[in-house]
Amino acid sequence: MFEYPVELIPAEEGGFVVTFPDVPEAITQGDDKDEALQCASEALETALSFYVADRRQLPLPSTAAGRPTVTPDAIVLAKMISSWLSAPK
Repeated sequence: MFEYPVELIPAEEGGFVVTFPDVPEAITQGDDKDEALQCASEALETALSFYVADRRQLPLPSTAAGRPTVTPDAIVLAKMISSWLSAPK
């Protein structure tokens, strides 16, 4: 449901930069693809938490179209949504 596609971009100095087409605030990097995707999960959760704090609508993920995806931790996502719903308007 919340599988966000990522772009893995080879970095000039080695490793990979990770960006999210649907969440432009989430950018990270890693020494290899596995590390980059692990860091991407944290970057996504952090960026989405800013959406919640600012009471902005969470961006829905687009179709992966063959790209790798990152899914925020279900507990973290549930806490963010709960916080958003209970915040004063």
